[in-house]
Amino acid sequence: MARDGSLKKVFSQWTLVGSLTASGLPAAIYALQNSLLQISYKNLDSLTFSMLNQTKVFFTALFTYIILRQKQSIQQIGALFLLITAAVLLSIGEGSSKGSSSSDPEQILLYGIIPVLVASVLSGLASALCQWASQVKKHSSYLMTVEMSVVGSLCLLASTTKSPDGEAIRQHGYFYGWTPLTMIPVLANALGGILVGLVTSYAGGVRKGFVIVSALLVTALLQFLFEGKAPSIYCLVALPLVMSSISIYQKYPYQVKKKES
Repeated sequence: MARDGSLKKVFSQWTLVGSLTASGLPAAIYALQNSLLQISYKNLDSLTFSMLNQTKVFFTALFTYIILRQKQSIQQIGALFLLITAAVLLSIGEGSSKGSSSSDPEQILLYGIIPVLVASVLSGLASALCQWASQVKKHSSYLMTVEMSVVGSLCLLASTTKSPDGEAIRQHGYFYGWTPLTMIPVLANALGGILVGLVTSYAGGVRKGFVIVSALLVTALLQFLFEGKAPSIYCLVALPLVMSSISIYQKYPYQVKKKES
């Protein structure tokens, strides 16, 4: 912002009401979403979690239509359902073939599957709200990132008053258990937050979701490298579905019909 000369202008026009309108609600939603994801992390393996997490693409498309009236072509709708089919196939397949770290199916459902699905709904809503703020309210994506970081941190800080994590922080300190390797996901998430904000602003929330889907292949590869778990038959079946959905969505965007004079 300082480099392109917009820093002074943006902050001279900044208001608390405008900030809360554009960034406050999405930040609070993302804070809740991240808390739900942390719960789900502990009760699902990485590939199953990643697949279920991709259902947020469908909800992003739904909420962008409701809030922004951003329509999808018939082909794009088909691509979304292909993606959902691939995610469900992989989730069910991976879960049934290798199970979970927990032997209690009820715990897997209540603390693994349901939290990540609710988080997907919240992610779709927040992504649509961010897109609305950047496209309709013309809110700077960099400023929105700063605002959402502050509001989200305040929400998480407030949540620690009566949570187990908050109690652990008060007893042992915030950085208890940290190692140099801890900084890798911290910095990756921080950089990813900025990049996601830019992609959402300039490419839209649904396309952002399709880009993230490609990371599933990386997840499967890293799971194999670090855990020794080769991709299952479900992964091999779902792969062409994911690739087809991305190709169809990019090739057949929604076209506004011109009125005949």
